[in-house]
Amino acid sequence: MAEIRKGERIAKVIARAGLCSRRDAEAWIAAGRVSLDGRVLDSPAALVTDESRIEVDGAPLPAAEPARLWRYHKPRGELTTARDPQGRTTVFDRLPPDLPRLQAVGRLDINSEGLLLMTNDGALKRQLELPANGWLRRYRVRVHGRVSTARLAALAKGVTVEGVNYGPVEASLDQQTGANAWLTVGLREGKNREVRKICAHLGLAVNRLIRVAYGPFALAKLPNRGLEEVPAQRLRQALGLEKKEKTKRGKGFAKARPKPNRPGSRRGFKKPEHKESSDAGPNKRSAPAKKTAAKKTAAKKPTTKKSAAKKAAVKKVSAKTVGAKTVRAKSAGAKPRGAGKAGAKTPARRGPAASRSKPKRHANRRRPS
Repeated sequence: MAEIRKGERIAKVIARAGLCSRRDAEAWIAAGRVSLDGRVLDSPAALVTDESRIEVDGAPLPAAEPARLWRYHKPRGELTTARDPQGRTTVFDRLPPDLPRLQAVGRLDINSEGLLLMTNDGALKRQLELPANGWLRRYRVRVHGRVSTARLAALAKGVTVEGVNYGPVEASLDQQTGANAWLTVGLREGKNREVRKICAHLGLAVNRLIRVAYGPFALAKLPNRGLEEVPAQRLRQALGLEKKEKTKRGKGFAKARPKPNRPGSRRGFKKPEHKESSDAGPNKRSAPAKKTAAKKTAAKKPTTKKSAAKKAAVKKVSAKTVGAKTVRAKSAGAKPRGAGKAGAKTPARRGPAASRSKPKRHANRRRPS
């Protein structure tokens, strides 16, 4: 039996079971085809609960199917209605016969085409149609006339046409070719012939209108008169009943290369660790070896800035003492080290910097007594 909420009208419960629409259920009740708890009803005002026993034409009410959703590519020339008194073609005439009873979510007029959502659940239909959900319906519109981008931008604040207030409209010019132009229009209310009336208010005549998206569902590459069911998981995600799972990286994604192990790198040079073989004998001791390695690493302390500064100072002092010894040796007439060796050449010094670095020999001469 169909799932019944507390105190629901019987016509709504029959419609949810997929037998007919709510209006048809009311007509069946008036004809005496529906009974409640063994009593034939004559008014659709009866309220039912889960414990109520409903029968239609003597058979118990079937169980309601779970809510499902389909995408349909509506062509031009089809009506979005269940039946037409004039006998024109509707969107339900060419659907496969094995489908449950479907209802259209929203409407597209006979001259419009594009995405049309269909569902087997009336509550889901109502939920998707509510403007409070804020789902954006996007259209591709071809118009005749010169388009003013300034007037299109002003539609973002809303517009009033023939006493009807329309909410904010997202409109942009895609292409202007001669007297025709293509626009992209997005709106969240979906009032009757809203796009055509707004374009007429701007002095533009619509000669083609295609709905390409309805909220998170897009027309994509669905062929003309094509019908495709939306997966149940995607429908739950769109309604906020299930969180989207993060896609895991599979094959084909590039991986970052490992950073090179260089002595000059920021992380420092790391010595490769030698893994011990798994087939080591019982006589080999691995624990003492690890302890000795830990002691060696603990004994080696990194050089601090103070020790480096001390070494630099020692080098400067040694350089000064070596320079003083060479000066004394020259004043005494002794040759410096390496002067008597064959092949030793003294570098030629030129310029003022070289003359300053030479020691002054006349300063060390003995004065005559």
